[in-house]
Amino acid sequence: MILTIAESINIMSKTIGPAMKERNAQPIQQMAIAEAEAGAAYLDVNIGPAKKDGAQMMEWLVTIIHEVVDLPLSLDTTNIDAMEAGLKAHKKGGRPLVNSVSCQSDRIENGLALVKKYNALMVGLLWGNDGMPRDANERAALAVDLIYKANEIGIPNEDILIDPIVTPVKGEINQVVACLEFTAMLPDLAPGCKSNIGLSNVSNGAPAHLRNYLNQTYLLMLQKHGLYAAIIDSYDKEMMALCKGEKPELAAFVSRLMDGETVDMAGLSDEQKRHVKTFNVLTGKALFSDSWLEV
Repeated sequence: MILTIAESINIMSKTIGPAMKERNAQPIQQMAIAEAEAGAAYLDVNIGPAKKDGAQMMEWLVTIIHEVVDLPLSLDTTNIDAMEAGLKAHKKGGRPLVNSVSCQSDRIENGLALVKKYNALMVGLLWGNDGMPRDANERAALAVDLIYKANEIGIPNEDILIDPIVTPVKGEINQVVACLEFTAMLPDLAPGCKSNIGLSNVSNGAPAHLRNYLNQTYLLMLQKHGLYAAIIDSYDKEMMALCKGEKPELAAFVSRLMDGETVDMAGLSDEQKRHVKTFNVLTGKALFSDSWLEV
């Protein structure tokens, strides 16, 4: 089972973005209801930097969403005032999730202080003063520093989710692999901490009809290493089924691929062949192209 955080209430959405800016509650509430009905455990509320009126926007969003659903919210913004406004307004569904506290020296203390003040859960984003970590070891170093600082002010490991930052497979394949490696390291590195990823990032830039294959295969690969939570498209029924553990045979198949099992393509189903080819792309065994499934 993977905790599902629905991704669609996002300022970048062509429908939800304008609704946020115009304070039009109806489409946002309809989406919140639909995401809840799809089985999401959390709803991500992403307003981006929201420099102009972020605090007012986040307070309004939390209030109107909780008028129609009782789920806890993942408050997603880099605006610290907006984050606090959302935490103040969060009254239903259990503990909110602060998404996220980055490792940058000018952000980390304020972010952790809010987590502690409002008894929230938190996502630790492994983005440091130098930007994106280069590999799994740099991710580990950032995570250790972040967790140490959180523990110092009384935030236990069990309240911390770590986001190693998923990047598009069309970009640097070593970063895609590094996220897998770090996720495998995390349980030993920081017992009690959990892993969380923005799943759809891995398929950004890929043709729309192929994105699901990348997302689904990468999810199962990360699950092999103990992935706890994922921000996903809750409208994707196949993805939700995977997160709920409803396809154990497919999860076991991808797990065997991760263990290095050699498979005979001739004896596989079409679904299994798609996952093998996508696995090879995600691990760098095959080059990404828009036709990787046809090769």
